[in-house]
Amino acid sequence: MTTIVDRENKKIYRDGDKLVKVFDEKAYTKAQVLNEALNNARVEETGLKIPKLLDVRKVDGGWAITREYIEGKSLSELMAENPDKEDEYLEKFVALQMEIHSKKCPMLNKIKEKMHAKISASSYEATLRYDLHNRLEGMKAHSKVLHGDFCPSNVIVTPDGDYYVIDWAHATQGNASEDVARTYLVFNLDGQKELAEKYLNLFCKKADIPKQLVQAWMPIVACSESVKNKPEEKALLDSWVNVFDFQ
Repeated sequence: MTTIVDRENKKIYRDGDKLVKVFDEKAYTKAQVLNEALNNARVEETGLKIPKLLDVRKVDGGWAITREYIEGKSLSELMAENPDKEDEYLEKFVALQMEIHSKKCPMLNKIKEKMHAKISASSYEATLRYDLHNRLEGMKAHSKVLHGDFCPSNVIVTPDGDYYVIDWAHATQGNASEDVARTYLVFNLDGQKELAEKYLNLFCKKADIPKQLVQAWMPIVACSESVKNKPEEKALLDSWVNVFDFQ
């Protein structure tokens, strides 16, 4: 097997036409790994172009997920290599996300329940958490498939030009504006502020929705991201969580 990714808590290998993701047993529970595999299996049933789940087993004491290996480059790599094609790639990126949101998958966890749990687990003061819970509860309840970490690095483009979306660990169902707010946050956390604005404007134009619907989710999404406790992200997340007027 060839090592593709080697992180402290996760290793990813290529084994021929298969990709094997091995999780550290101290960092990931059995339930977390099985949930990621289950998400993948459930989203497969929507007909979206994603790598198929092949196997879940124990490897060297940790749980491992085996899925199809998709030959190609990530959209983030292609955007870096071909800056003149950024607009073209962004158009495809938004179209892919809208296609995901067009699907239904009733067995996925609900985004509102996940966000309520994240808010409760955050370190923000009780008054702010209370307001965030209320804001979340007031959001319209939808049942669209949400990727949960939709960014260019999770889109693989094959040599034939097919686009596959990978990494469904955070998939849920609910309001598409939450998913868009999270993608917008990811771009900002990566220091790609101009691309973030271009993305948000394009998505809202293509989906024909006002930016205010996405912006309403931003404090909630930033709060949920804060539970990762990354010091380098704190200032930006705090500014998103704190600077808004609750109604």
